[in-house]
Amino acid sequence: MIKKKDLQDAHDAYERGDYKTAYKIILPLAEEGYIDYQFNLGIMYSEGQGVPQNHKEAFNWYRLAAERGHAEAQQNLGVAYDQEIGIQKNYKEAVKWYRLSAEQGNAQSQCNLGVMYEEGRGVDQNYNEAIKLYCLSVDQGFALAQFNLGKMYAQGKGVPPNYEIAAELYQLAAEQGDASAQLNLGKMYCEGKGVSQNYETAIKWTRLSAEQGFAQAQFNLGSHYYHGLGVSQDFKEALKWYQLSVKQGNELAQFNLGIMHSEGQGVPQDYDQAIKLYRLAAEQGFVNAQYKLGMMYSKGPVQHDYKEAIKWFRLAAEQGDVAAKSQLDLLLEQDF
Repeated sequence: MIKKKDLQDAHDAYERGDYKTAYKIILPLAEEGYIDYQFNLGIMYSEGQGVPQNHKEAFNWYRLAAERGHAEAQQNLGVAYDQEIGIQKNYKEAVKWYRLSAEQGNAQSQCNLGVMYEEGRGVDQNYNEAIKLYCLSVDQGFALAQFNLGKMYAQGKGVPPNYEIAAELYQLAAEQGDASAQLNLGKMYCEGKGVSQNYETAIKWTRLSAEQGFAQAQFNLGSHYYHGLGVSQDFKEALKWYQLSVKQGNELAQFNLGIMHSEGQGVPQDYDQAIKLYRLAAEQGFVNAQYKLGMMYSKGPVQHDYKEAIKWFRLAAEQGDVAAKSQLDLLLEQDF
């Protein structure tokens, strides 16, 4: 029989970070069949708390608790199947466990099951069902569901497009710290979609997202400073945020930072660095960077390299860039 002292000792050890002691107390309780402790043991194996991290072992403990109706264990089992954590990916199994958890009112599972219906993973794609599930989760204040439902209203997926409702939902999620919602809300204030255009508010939300490390938000904030939208134009600040975004591989930031190096904006003019940055963006398929490289290699200011110019113009032309196609035709008519 479970003893209150054991429960308190396990709780106290866990709270003070003494996971090895907590594990020693929890293990026999889990082995006796107490589902809360089976779930807790799953968490400890998943996080490597008091034991070496072992996702397969975590999965086994989650399953024991999930099969006996533990909603959070069912949610975590769904995630394991969904994201291939400790078990082979299986969307149908993920849907099964998300559904069981969602039916018990678990907001995260309601949201996750909504995603499966929205994307058609493990079930037939069904926007109406996705919206229904997101609404259940939103009613519980779950930030990701607020964001996802806002995105469906913004994109008109399963509902008529409604930027006002999208903005309201993004706001709810943004206030809970959801970086994606902060990013999208910032864009809506910048563009005046669903809200009155307000650059200062746009910057506020964009900055919060950028400070959480969102590459697109870092680029957007850099662009506010670069163009002087809602702030005084400041190439140094633009440079700072573009650089952070570049480190995460954002092609728009790579391209814009390339322009700054090419033009000597906030940094000494450096064509070699500009080409390096354009190339990073071009190799990701960014057509403007491909065209820019073609122009630099064919027209200067760097040493001409017509083979490189043809290469990049061709790639841009294949994406439908009319100017690149024109430049490519001109080069192909010449004999180098």
